Amino acid sequence: MNVNRPFSWRDLLRLPQGAAISIETVALLVGTAFFVVGFLVSIFVFWGRQLEIVGPGSIGTYASIGGAIVAVLSALLGRLGVRPGRRVIHSDGLALRDDRLRWYDVAAIALAYAATALLGWEGIAALLARSFTDAPVFAFPGAILVAVAFALTAYICFLSVVSLTPMSLSLVLAVFLVVGAFASMLTATDAHWWQDNLSALGMASNDSSWIFNGTLIVAGVIVTTIARYATAGLSIEAPKEARGRRLVRIGMILIGIFLTCVGIFPVDAFFIVHNTVATGMTVAFAGLVIALPWILPAISKVFVALGYAYVAVIALLAVFFATGYYNLTAVELIAAVLIFSWIIVFLRAAEDVSSVPAGAQITP
Repeated sequence: MNVNRPFSWRDLLRLPQGAAISIETVALLVGTAFFVVGFLVSIFVFWGRQLEIVGPGSIGTYASIGGAIVAVLSALLGRLGVRPGRRVIHSDGLALRDDRLRWYDVAAIALAYAATALLGWEGIAALLARSFTDAPVFAFPGAILVAVAFALTAYICFLSVVSLTPMSLSLVLAVFLVVGAFASMLTATDAHWWQDNLSALGMASNDSSWIFNGTLIVAGVIVTTIARYATAGLSIEAPKEARGRRLVRIGMILIGIFLTCVGIFPVDAFFIVHNTVATGMTVAFAGLVIALPWILPAISKVFVALGYAYVAVIALLAVFFATGYYNLTAVELIAAVLIFSWIIVFLRAAEDVSSVPAGAQITP
């Protein structure tokens, strides 16, 4: 060690000056820090108490809410670690040549991790409560369990955030949508909400409204983020290519904006606006799919055919609904699955186009 240089954390980790720390090392350090903090806070809160596994003031509620906070903090730390100009961890997998993450993008990503952690730990607590019926939890083991939950949340979220790529971001969106949808269904006040439509979950009369509407708002922001990354690598050397990339990006951003507006304007309070933006999202998707071969000629013909099949299925579902064969909930659920699966697959198709040299011929 150079005696003329002040001691730093790099000396503690035995790293040479200017070297980058491995992702795994930093993730373990973050997880350890949250374990220590979680244990100290939990033992102070739990001391002298006998806790339930689930319910108000239970260890499950404490772990799920605390886990959501830890997920947000870990996600923000991860994004700070890969900021441009910082060689603390490694380069950012979401770095764009002509764009960057905005604050609302980072906020949406962090909220997606937080919601997944919140609902995930709540579900695990409910499962444990069924397995250990009426079992009490004492202060010390309760504090250890909560600290472990916080450490795992911090480790997984940090490791995932610093390794984000456009494809993994789309998978985060998919997991978040599934978790949010099922959580809103399970907590719905009206057990027969499905007899109306999917948007009934967002009505003020349902306890699930804040989960459902919040899921749509955050998901819409993430879709607009994915829109930029899905098109970032497309060629813009020729004016036609630049215009095509711009139109594809606008189409996907419109889908994200309409999705956000579906959550902002619940159907019971803003009936006309809600239905307008919901229809607009479907129209924007269909228009993008139909126009794709002309605005992005290099895209795989197989992917184009897949998109046409998706649009045809959605149109067929609309006919089934109009004739009374399907209810609106079935149509909305299937259409949502088709739209978001298309967005995920489009990332791969666009990546294949981006990897082909300019002027090369694309085979289907």
